[in-house]
Amino acid sequence: MTIEQLPEYLKVFNIVIMIVFSVFYFYQYAYMPLYWILVSKQRKQPKKEVRSTTNDYAVLICARNEERVIPDLIRSIKTQTYDSGSVSIFVMADNCTDGTAFVSRELGANVYERHNTSLVGKGYALDMLLKNIWRDHGDVFDGYFVFDADNILTPDFIKNMDHTIAEGHDIVMCYRNSKNYGDSWISAGNGLWYMRENRYMNHTRSLLGLSCTVTGTGFFFSKKVADELGGWPYHTLVEDTEFSSDQIIRGRKIAYCPEAEVFDEQTSTLCQSWRQRLRWSRGYLQVLKRYGWKLIKGMFRGNFSCYDMAMSILPAFLLTTVSVGVNLVAAIVIIVMGGDLLKQILSILQVLFGAVQAVFVIGLVSCVTEWKKIRATKGRKIASIFTLPLFMMTYIPIAIESLFVNPRWKPIDHSVSLASIEERPEAERILE
Repeated sequence: MTIEQLPEYLKVFNIVIMIVFSVFYFYQYAYMPLYWILVSKQRKQPKKEVRSTTNDYAVLICARNEERVIPDLIRSIKTQTYDSGSVSIFVMADNCTDGTAFVSRELGANVYERHNTSLVGKGYALDMLLKNIWRDHGDVFDGYFVFDADNILTPDFIKNMDHTIAEGHDIVMCYRNSKNYGDSWISAGNGLWYMRENRYMNHTRSLLGLSCTVTGTGFFFSKKVADELGGWPYHTLVEDTEFSSDQIIRGRKIAYCPEAEVFDEQTSTLCQSWRQRLRWSRGYLQVLKRYGWKLIKGMFRGNFSCYDMAMSILPAFLLTTVSVGVNLVAAIVIIVMGGDLLKQILSILQVLFGAVQAVFVIGLVSCVTEWKKIRATKGRKIASIFTLPLFMMTYIPIAIESLFVNPRWKPIDHSVSLASIEERPEAERILE
């Protein structure tokens, strides 16, 4: 192969990568029309009888320096309409240097404090919180809800989740919305991608009878799951993905409750978002190392949810990294050898343009169908459709960096309270 032929070979390589990527992820695009077909069929069927339980639930909140936002979460829990059982609130003030523990106690939560700068992360705090509850209160709760301190629940959240739990599900994920979608193109990017995850991933999976995935916050797991685990043994940088992977491998289906809505604060600056997504990308490598082979074996045993989970942590990362790496090396070789760099640049731009088009369509459909749920101005909503591809393209350098950098878990600063939301003239009230 001569230096003149290299750009043509790379063009073929890039086309092959695009085809492989499309084959791996075609099913996710198919989820979008499938959702509407399945929902249409569901509407024609007789409505299911709504069941409820008399369960006693524990709410688990791990917080680090969250005194500004945790009061809103606790109040939204205390004003829930669920009254068939009881709801107890437990807070783990994890390495806090502010008044998180104090304000939580003042609002009636059961508070524990943890000071450990060696074992850092939500997984360790959650494990200690569970074990402290069992020690002081006994294994008396029928199930556990997990929230982040910056969350706010709609009034019927627990009641709606309870209806899904009553159908016999041991793990349930909710609808995750954003309380600061309109802050920046970064928060809008995060928020819109979660909108897509809600409706066109988890909801479609649920309608197909497949397992959903837990994404960070607003999920439930039963006493059966907790007893089986003996605590919370998930300590990677993405403990939610690790939990989902392990439970799917065990053959358990994670259910979805679209009526239960939680509002979550998204990172709003590129620096914060970069740090957060770098941790996620590195965490995917940890999960891949620990569960990758088990997921592959599950795939070949006919478990589509194992394939679905593997696609969430494996090919996009590897294909993107390999493609970018090969093209960068080729570009350097072409420059050194005095070849035609323009052809190589055009080939790379062609690949990127295809990816941008795909993300744009996802963002457009998600924004249009979730329009009423997005708390932002019309201008910000429309703009987010066009900025989502840019937001997602920043994952490329982040993914490459995660191969060489092992970031420590660091807290994300949260400051968006109900009071600050209500000061914005364009924002609707989150709790109506």
